[in-house]
Amino acid sequence: METVLAATSGRRVRALLRNPGLAEPHGPSGPDVRFHRGARPRLRRRSKRGQDGQALGRSRGGFSTKIHLKSDFDGLPIAFHLTGGEAGDSPLFKLLLDLGPDVTPRAALADKGYDAKANRAIARARGIASAIPFKSNAKERPAFFPKALYRGRARIEQCFGKLKRFKRVALRCEKTECGFAAIVALAFSFILILILILILILILILILILILILIKIRPHNLIWRSGTPQTDYT
Repeated sequence: METVLAATSGRRVRALLRNPGLAEPHGPSGPDVRFHRGARPRLRRRSKRGQDGQALGRSRGGFSTKIHLKSDFDGLPIAFHLTGGEAGDSPLFKLLLDLGPDVTPRAALADKGYDAKANRAIARARGIASAIPFKSNAKERPAFFPKALYRGRARIEQCFGKLKRFKRVALRCEKTECGFAAIVALAFSFILILILILILILILILILILILILIKIRPHNLIWRSGTPQTDYT
């Protein structure tokens, strides 16, 4: 009965398509003529699009994304993995070893976040020397720790410093994990290209210095005639 009355004079005809139990407003339509007031999921999906599966999470620093990076001893990036800010480092140690090219490293340098007996056992089983510092509350701490080797971990921190210079990486301007991973990969590509350009410039400078040295060493007191050097005593 309410559905029939909704089509009478003074009410909108499209109310036939709505829930007949709801009250219909009188007057002209406003700028928002949607049937449902509020956000709805996109077609062919039962749930709304959210942050699930987009490498976003809350940690002490707030709503953030964590970049797990794998690099060589020179600090050049090899591979990376994205997780939410609340994700731990230690469970991803095996994953980072498997990322990148199929090359077994001789040593694995990591911070205290990767301190675990299981991680050291995984590295030992693969023939990798692990240089992971122990936490202050760790039990059975060994007396020896390779401090000289662990100093090389500063290079990956320098690589992160270069990465944070890119605003879209530092602020996580991308909404999806795929988009943010593409931006991070592009930033790493720029870092590698810049390092390659600097190496080429250094090689060119060394070549110019070598040419200048060879020109300076050439004796000026020799007179070349018919391809045979003759000494000028005048």
